[in-house]
Amino acid sequence: MAPTKHLPHMKNYNMGDMMKISSKLLYRYSIFPLLALAAPLLASLAILACGGAAPPAGTQPGNGPSGLSGSIIIDGSSTVFPITEAVAEEFGKLTGGRVKVVVGVSGTGGGFTKFCNGEIDISNTSRPIKSTEVEACIRAGIEYIEIPVAIDGLTVMVNPQNNSIQCMTVAELKTLWEPTAEGKVTRWKQVNPQWPDETIRLYGPGVDSGTFDYFTEVINGKAQASRGDYTSSEDDNVLVKGVAGDRYSLGYFGYAYYLENRDRLNEVAIDGGAGCVLPSEQTIHDGTYKPLSRPLFIYVRKEAAAEPQIKEFIRYYLGDKGQALAEEVGYIPFPAKVYELALARFENNRTGTIFGGKEPDKRPVEQALAANQ
Repeated sequence: MAPTKHLPHMKNYNMGDMMKISSKLLYRYSIFPLLALAAPLLASLAILACGGAAPPAGTQPGNGPSGLSGSIIIDGSSTVFPITEAVAEEFGKLTGGRVKVVVGVSGTGGGFTKFCNGEIDISNTSRPIKSTEVEACIRAGIEYIEIPVAIDGLTVMVNPQNNSIQCMTVAELKTLWEPTAEGKVTRWKQVNPQWPDETIRLYGPGVDSGTFDYFTEVINGKAQASRGDYTSSEDDNVLVKGVAGDRYSLGYFGYAYYLENRDRLNEVAIDGGAGCVLPSEQTIHDGTYKPLSRPLFIYVRKEAAAEPQIKEFIRYYLGDKGQALAEEVGYIPFPAKVYELALARFENNRTGTIFGGKEPDKRPVEQALAANQ
């Protein structure tokens, strides 16, 4: 089809005029010899009237640069939410708004429930999938691809007016948070005699949160083992507000939320056995901020991964731009090799879990991925 610029003599006619001209030509002359000429002529006129050329093959009219359209439904971890939200926003712009990405926050456990029910395409998680969740997905016939996306340093926070609490050992955190502390350990002085004789008010994630699972496992020795008399929420912003407004409070949540609110909160250094270490990009990445450094994940339904808009979304998420966005919102990107290995598993539809289930691979993320290609 000839581009409209090859028809300069027609540029002053509207569509109605050109249709009249074509009709007169067909009426005046034998219709059959001119039929082959009329068809491309009318098609070219239609393009001219619409103000543009025909869309390239493989695209849909009005779509963004990639020619994609459709929807992507995501839910789960509040910790992973800032990364996925940022990626979703930029990806949506690239597609001209034709791909609608909805990102909810119901906690890691809540997200997995929806995921294994087939209600969402992607689950954000701040911990690997549990064996009970693996079984739930199997019963529902849900296959999935496990993808590590960034590193987080779970951060312990106090109110800036409480200058006494600058470092805590893992043992002190356990004294404060273990199940037997409920109703008994209620004052700072009970945890450490050097600390204020003031009532402690605690803020933390709810039981559906992967952050709650991770914290209780590494601090109390068992996932979900925790005192229950604290203010809980799946929304980390609620926890930030609570600690920021309560002088003798303490809470824990993802590192990105500390960075976003560092003028309202004080982070607490953690002594995991080698002295007090504050969370930072360096200490989280090199593992010296222990035991509270952890990988973050997304899980993609295999069936959903075949859809073009979801396939391209994951490629974007694991690409240079997605990595930059993870860092921009306060998380630590993995080395580039991790993303290469993760993308290879995705492209090859390698389903199942490496890092969760009954026999999780405890090796560093890069080693575990390399061994499971």
